[in-house]
Amino acid sequence: MLSFERASWKSALAATVFAGTLLTAAMAEAKTITVWCWDPNFNVAIMKEAGDRYTKVHPDVTISIVDFSKSDVEQKLQAGLSSGVADSVPDIVLIEDYGAQKYLQSFPGAFMPLSGIVDYKAFAPYKVELMTLDGKVYGMPFDTGVAGLYYRKDYLEAAGYKPADMQNLTWDKYIEIGKAVEAKTGKKMIGFDFSDGALTRVLIQSAGKWYFTKDGKLDIEGNAALKAALEAQQKMIQAGIYKPATGWNDWVAKFTSGDVASVITGVWITGTIKAQKDQAGKWGVAPIPLLNVPGAVAASNLGGSSWYVLNASKVKTEAADFLNAIYAKDLDFYQTILQDRGAVGSLLAARAGKAYDAPDAFFGGEKIWQNFTTWLAQVPSVNYGIFTNEVDAAVAVQLPKLGKGSVDDAIKAIAAQAKTQIQ
Repeated sequence: MLSFERASWKSALAATVFAGTLLTAAMAEAKTITVWCWDPNFNVAIMKEAGDRYTKVHPDVTISIVDFSKSDVEQKLQAGLSSGVADSVPDIVLIEDYGAQKYLQSFPGAFMPLSGIVDYKAFAPYKVELMTLDGKVYGMPFDTGVAGLYYRKDYLEAAGYKPADMQNLTWDKYIEIGKAVEAKTGKKMIGFDFSDGALTRVLIQSAGKWYFTKDGKLDIEGNAALKAALEAQQKMIQAGIYKPATGWNDWVAKFTSGDVASVITGVWITGTIKAQKDQAGKWGVAPIPLLNVPGAVAASNLGGSSWYVLNASKVKTEAADFLNAIYAKDLDFYQTILQDRGAVGSLLAARAGKAYDAPDAFFGGEKIWQNFTTWLAQVPSVNYGIFTNEVDAAVAVQLPKLGKGSVDDAIKAIAAQAKTQIQ
């Protein structure tokens, strides 16, 4: 009896050791992909959805999302890349599109090229262009900031205008409508923050231009698109159809409170507008006004970010596979994040989904998502360079002077300040 018990104990011990060995082996094979990003209600939530989808098929992979503020992500990434210590950077990081080239050029070799892994032809061309350097493409295109003109249909109708009148607008026509709206309703046409160059960026990209040439050289003086963009804003200021705003919150309050009749910005503002439940049915969306310069289109972009894999990552192969499997191939994923988060991705095939084609009751049954994705494919590609923020600051200094000053003088001042800041 004792021999039998001893044998049973040995068998149980052996089984336990074997199970432990299998568990240890499984744990050794498990992979954790660490992601840095910001905004818990948008980027973080969307990455969690992507992670949940991937780990259902790859249970040996864990997606660990670290939620920082945008400035913290940028500061920590900068510090980590500068130190050259692999453990101080994540496996995947979110980078705003305006800063992509600065990171790629300042830290050569820091990011994993995804050419040959990702089918970049499937994405909006302008998103691919901004993450391309020396013939290699880095990063996974994510959300777009495709721009639109949101307007209060009730205010415009009071002034004698219909939604059809908001199509194919020039800036002169937009200003004319603004004057009529104020005359009939007492409402200004747009909120305008003189310290923010966002509208300037929207306008110059619509003409296929930026503060820099395609090869990255400063392009201020002689830039017809920049001159036309400043002239359009000067006309708007001189016509008095704007209501001054100070900072982000005040700017948002101008249109959410009903103080102004329209806002021109990126698609990411849709959720903020729709949060005003009492305004349901009163809003419409149209293409942005056309800039008066050859080659301009009624489509542009403001903001947007993309995902990048760090070359120092020990799981970069898995990280690249994760991004490719979800962000480049999972069309249902894009339907979900559009419905849940109002995120318009840059994967062109997603435009065929039901969510993109669905009428939106808040906008009176308009198929606004289909409109935005149509405009997305028309956004011109430009080189954001590595000093967009610096030049943008120079532009903002000149905006308050446009009411009485010369556009040519403003351009000279922008060029002078930009040259000083980017040396």
